[in-house]
This record gives sequence, structure tokens and C-alpha cells, in this order.
Amino acid sequence: MVVGKGGVGKSTLTAMLARSMARLGAQVIAIDADEQRNLGATLGIDVASMARVVPLASSADYIEEKTGARPGEGSGAMLRLNPDTSDVVDRLAVSAPDGVRLLVMGGVQRAGGGCLCPENALLAAAIANMRLRQGEVVIMDTHAGVEHFGRALARGFDRALVVVEPTFNSVQVGLETARLAKELGIETIDLVVNQCRNDGDVARALSCVERLGGFEFSSITELPFDECVLVSEPSIGNLLDDSPLATALQSLSSVLLNKDPNVFASAEHMVVSH
Repeated sequence: MVVGKGGVGKSTLTAMLARSMARLGAQVIAIDADEQRNLGATLGIDVASMARVVPLASSADYIEEKTGARPGEGSGAMLRLNPDTSDVVDRLAVSAPDGVRLLVMGGVQRAGGGCLCPENALLAAAIANMRLRQGEVVIMDTHAGVEHFGRALARGFDRALVVVEPTFNSVQVGLETARLAKELGIETIDLVVNQCRNDGDVARALSCVERLGGFEFSSITELPFDECVLVSEPSIGNLLDDSPLATALQSLSSVLLNKDPNVFASAEHMVVSH
């Protein structure tokens, strides 16, 4: 799961990792858990196609089938809190470039929409009950902040990528997400320092980590500020073949797929603990 403060580049990182890992041979399921729903366009799905996608939280028939209650009608109804969602990817995911499958979770806030219990139950179950086959990877883009931890969407993941910029406020939110991820039992928590403009930016970020009490990250990755991101926006398609950001992400993609466990050996001295 990819977590952090708003605006640090989570969707861009999620999309690039999803397509990079797919090119390395993984079967990738990308989950857009951000209520802004930008991941599809970032992956490279055209805007018209994304406009036709029905998010899981808005799939009233599916929600009723699985939970026993229709959206807005959950109050007082018998509700299955652990519905069988093993078919959610096959039924609701859409195709993205490089063979990535995208599942859009969607928002659950509707003015006057009534009880949100059915949607919340299904969203949590869809994540927690996923069973991966050999060679499959699930990568989830989250919205800004930490609310997804309270909604149990983070349960079941074995790795968290904490994305920060080299600023105090960004690192502060990043550390809060890292500590919540650890409380949930996520074993591997990596720090990604994004949009670095000079050699001192990673050191600045790590100094902020230390000032805020420290944290023992499993690895630390530096990603450069890349003007090509703005030129390519909203899609990252043009960034994958020849960009400084893509080059920096290649080793991280391999590590996430356990293809080269020694990639981060040279960064061990950068781990900050307290």
C-alpha cells in the first residue's frame, strides 16, 4: 500500500510501480482507494473510459448481493459484515495498459445517502479477503492522511510504501502513517523520499524523521524531481521508457517482486531508528 500526505506523488508512484512490475512479469491488481479516483487516468486509461467505470462503493447491485443490504438502506437491516468478495476483481476490475487490472473503490459519502454500513463492509471485505495466486501483486493507492487505517482498508497488506517530500510537514504525516501501519501488523515499511532536487534532500528528510522521534524503515529510496511528470500528466505512459524517475524506480520494482533482495544493501546506513 502507498501512503502519505496529499500531493507527495502517491498516485504517480503507484501507477509507475504497477506498470513497471507488470512489465517484469507480475500480474498486477491496482486498487484506487482515493476518493478522488485519479489512478485510472494516471495509469493511462483514457478519460472517456474512466467516466464509464462504476466504483465498487457505487455498485448497488453487487453491494446488495454480497452484504444483504442496498446502499442507503443499511440501517436496521441484517447485514453480512464478512461478505464473500472473491469475485470482485473478475467482476468489477477494468483493464489498464501493460495488463494491469484496476479496481476503483470509490467514495462512500453521499449527501442524504443514509447509512453507509453496506458500502463500508464491502470495501473492507474486498481488501481483507483477497487471496493472491503465485505471481500476483496488489498495490493500493490511498487518499491523503490516515483515515483508511480506521476503515480497515489497510489490513492484509504486507508492505507499506511511505511517500514523503523532503519537508517537515510531509515527513510528520508520513511517520504517522508508518506507525499506524506497524500497529496493524504490516511487517515491511519503506520510506520513499520523492521530488528530490539536490543531494541534501534525503538528509533533510531523515533529519526530520529523527526530530520526530525516529522510525526504523526497512529501506529508503530517493526519487528525483522530474519535469517530465508535469509534461506527461495525467498519464505516466511517456515516463516509463526514458525518464530519470523511471530509472530510479526500476530497482524498487525489482525489490518489491523479490527479484534482487540486495538492492538496498548500500542504503542500510540511512535507516533512522530511535
